[in-house]
This record gives sequence, C-alpha cells and structure tokens, in this order.
Amino acid sequence: MKTTIIIPNYNGLSFMEPCFEALEAQTMKDFKILVVDNGSTDGSVEWLKEREIPSIFLPENTGFSGAVNVGIRAADTPYVILLNNDTKVAPHYVEALERAMDRSEKIFSVSSKMIQMYHPDLMDDAGDMYSVLGWAFQRGVGRPEKLYKKSCRVFTACAGAAIYRREVFETIGYFDEMHFAYLEDIDVGYRAKLYGYDNVFCPEAVVYHVGSGTSGSKYNSFKVKLAARNNVYLNYKNMRAWQLLLNSPCLLAGTFVKFLFFKKMGFGKDYVSGFLEGIRTLKDCKRVPSFKGRIQREIGIQLELIAGTAVYVYEFSRRQAAKLGAKS
Repeated sequence: MKTTIIIPNYNGLSFMEPCFEALEAQTMKDFKILVVDNGSTDGSVEWLKEREIPSIFLPENTGFSGAVNVGIRAADTPYVILLNNDTKVAPHYVEALERAMDRSEKIFSVSSKMIQMYHPDLMDDAGDMYSVLGWAFQRGVGRPEKLYKKSCRVFTACAGAAIYRREVFETIGYFDEMHFAYLEDIDVGYRAKLYGYDNVFCPEAVVYHVGSGTSGSKYNSFKVKLAARNNVYLNYKNMRAWQLLLNSPCLLAGTFVKFLFFKKMGFGKDYVSGFLEGIRTLKDCKRVPSFKGRIQREIGIQLELIAGTAVYVYEFSRRQAAKLGAKS
C-alpha cells in the first residue's frame, strides 16, 4: 500500500457524503483514508464515528497546516494525498497520482486537475504559480478545462488535492503552522524546490472542487488578513537578501496593487492589518537555511517567478477577453 488520503475537516458535514462516495468508487482500492477533524461542532465527529472512518479528533481548530501535519505524521505510507472535503474525485484519481509520483524520486508533489464543481467546463486549478509581484495564483482558473491536458512542472501543488512524498517533509520541514491557512502550500512547495525537488501537474488526476467550502466565500476578512500576513512570511522565509533586494520594487508594487484591489472590495483595512502583523512577527519565522547548491536553484526559481508573472498576465488577459466576448 503506497498512499494515505488525509482529509482535513472543520464543520464540513455537508460535504462528507459525496466526497467519500467518490473515494469508494476508485478503480484502485489499495489506499488508506485518515480524516483529521479540527474541532468540528456541526455533527461531523458523530458522522465519522458512526461510520467508523479512521479519524483523529483534535480538540480545537488548528488550521489547515496543523491538521494536515498531524495526518502526515500519523501516516505510514510512502505517499500522502491531501484532499479537501468539498471535492469529488474521478474514478482513476488515486491511480493517476501514484503513477505520476512513481516517475521520479525527485518529485515532491503532484497537483491534480481541479475543475469547478458547478461549471465543469472550467478549470479551478492546474497547479499553483508564483510571481515576482508576490502574487500566488491558480494556473488555469476560469479558463476552459480542455486547454490543460499536458503534464508539466508547476511552481507548487495546490494542497486542496495533491499527492506528496512523505519522507521529504523530514528534510524540508512540514507545513508551516504559523500560516494556519492560506499560502502554506506555496511555502512548502517553494522549500522543496530550494532543496532540489520538483512539483508537477497531472491532467489525468481529475477532481471536482466546490471552493472555499470551509471559509465560506472567496473573499472575506479572515482570508484577506491571513493571506496578506502569510505572503510576508512566504517571501522572508524562502528568499535570501539578494533576492529580496532584487525583487523589492516588484513586491512593493504588487502589495500596493493588492491593497487597492481589496480596498475596492471593502477589505482594505484587513489587508493592511495582515501585512503589518506579518512584519511584526517575522522574527518568529524559520528561514530556509543555506546549503550547497542553493544559489543555482535560487537563480532557476527567479526565472520561474518571472515566467509566472508572464503566465498570470496572459491568463488574466484571456479571461478578460472571454468576458468581453460573452457580453458582446
């Protein structure tokens, strides 16, 4: 048995049944399931106990990072799949992810082809990307799913539906619990790249995703504040001084544009609050240490950040063009 599927849950009772029905329909049955419940109060605990689903029940909400770390440490298989509860996986999902991981020991993670649950012709995520502006984004989001049929390297995997090589966490560290939630998957994937591992996209591993099932909405005060704070952590921990200095004009510009965007949405104060909290608490972050071969990888990552910016601009422009075309 190669894989344990870890499902973090916080008050996600309404998503449980379709999620588990899809897992029961897998063509390859040789895997384990472990739910890590984050102190739910909506009946999730009773539902899991009644069905005798292997679970760990935490007394309080430790965030996504805390929950999945508990699950990863409890697993005893070479691979772990992290799967959001607001998903339905296609029948060949586990089989496809294992096959992708087996291709090379240098692969740390494989990101699924995440499709929007209620708009199955549109992508939700084809691997996560990062840019010199400090913007993380879902590759392919809102674009036709038929355009994303080829496997490729991505900056990081989206931890909402991805497989990881468990032993690598012992080398690079686990999900950062300072993040609590949001950008923790970009952070751990960035660290893996610094250590010489790859993150790839697997188009055969299809999963349908509701999105924001736990937080409840795409934008809210909680998400905006945590994402702003965690963005500060992400750059400080993974970029050394030369890279921070090189990227500082772009990072500052990206921060300002985001502030304007969230101010327009009514979350300007939350964004500033999160950003300032990140600055105040930087001293508590654990930075990636220096080691042989890091500088070469940093240069490669810098080129990826530039390429990621180009991908963002291209996909954003195509989405806008599609919207204009639909209106006309």
